[in-house]
Amino acid sequence: MLRGIVASPGPVSGLLGRWLPGLPLLTAPSRGRKSRTDPPAKSKAGRIKLPPPVDPAELLVVRDRYRHYLTIVRALRAEFKDELAQRRYAEKYGELGRQRNEAAAEEQRQLMAFNDAENRRLQERRVERLRREEAEAQERRLRGDQNRASHLEGLLKEREREVLQLQEEAKGFVTLDNLDEKIEECLNNPRNYNFAIDKDGRVAKRSVLS
Repeated sequence: MLRGIVASPGPVSGLLGRWLPGLPLLTAPSRGRKSRTDPPAKSKAGRIKLPPPVDPAELLVVRDRYRHYLTIVRALRAEFKDELAQRRYAEKYGELGRQRNEAAAEEQRQLMAFNDAENRRLQERRVERLRREEAEAQERRLRGDQNRASHLEGLLKEREREVLQLQEEAKGFVTLDNLDEKIEECLNNPRNYNFAIDKDGRVAKRSVLS
């Protein structure tokens, strides 16, 4: 492949010869394309460009056939345009257009009927949902009222129990009326509070009253 590149004409061979000095330079470096200001070559200084020779009989036949071809193409184009215009007119104003308009109107009526039915169904579902939510909210309110009433009733019972317990405990309180009786009771029933207890809370040792 490298030999082919080196053997090929152009600036590549010159560059490869410059990079790889060991390779033989088979062709001279090319100048590239001539510019517009370069003078013509000496071998083409007196050259005059002439058109290729044409047979007059053949040229007449070709022109006649080309004119005939253009006539056929114009006729076909006009026919196609006429047919397309007739089809568009029939679609817009003819029987096909009327059928299409009727089909569109029928489809519109069906879509409107489906839309109305769907709106009614969604409205019924919405009304049912609102009714159910209202019933659930009413039930929650009733349940909350019952809970508050039961809680209040429990508080009242607790307060009544505490009052009764205080009244029961108040019977043993020392007052001016039963002061002598309490003193006499204490003297008759002495109690010794000087004792020791173990880890389990039992009385381990008690001192003797003097």
